[in-house]
Amino acid sequence: MRLLIMGAPGAGKGTQAALIKDYYKIPHISTGDMFREAISKQTKVGLEAKSYIDKGDLVPDSVTIELVRERLLKDDCKNGFLLDGFPRTIAQAKALDQMLKNLEIKLDAVLNVDIDDRILIERIVGRRTCSKCKESYHMTNKKPKVEGICDLCGGTLIQRVDDTEETIKNRLNVYHLQTEPVMDYYNNQGLVKSVDGFGDIEKIFEKVKNLLGGIDDFN
Repeated sequence: MRLLIMGAPGAGKGTQAALIKDYYKIPHISTGDMFREAISKQTKVGLEAKSYIDKGDLVPDSVTIELVRERLLKDDCKNGFLLDGFPRTIAQAKALDQMLKNLEIKLDAVLNVDIDDRILIERIVGRRTCSKCKESYHMTNKKPKVEGICDLCGGTLIQRVDDTEETIKNRLNVYHLQTEPVMDYYNNQGLVKSVDGFGDIEKIFEKVKNLLGGIDDFN
């Protein structure tokens, strides 16, 4: 299974990615994690990426592509991979296509975890976390017994600074501007498979497996 996964902030992409990783026995490759690992190991690409990051500049697509190429050549990717966080633009998608072609690798699918913006905003804005034990709550779906107080330790429940409605709307606007052209690009290749990200996690994953096929389909 060679897969890209896409989804708006708060759509549940990370949760489904973890389930896909375990079920299909493939590595979950996050570009952010790759940069951190390459920098910590001081690889050639990692040091090059660090030179841009330290200056506050965006890492060029060519560097990111090389990092992805190095990662896909590792032994644990022989039976497939789940690529997350890249590509984010048409230029990156085209560069990724060329790199995969050079490696004689074909994508099986681009999984889109889709969810209505209104539901996403309600889901994210309602999140609260205990300042002491980090237990998670939701003001609609998982209310504390006493408003603003953690059931477990009595700590104060706080809202992340980036979980406000204004911030979320801005993040969603940026996501749609960046991602919809990429989705169209892969849709034109017949690769996009969309799953509704609203509802029970396990039921969503059953839909994902129905869309992607079982393990035996890729062995």
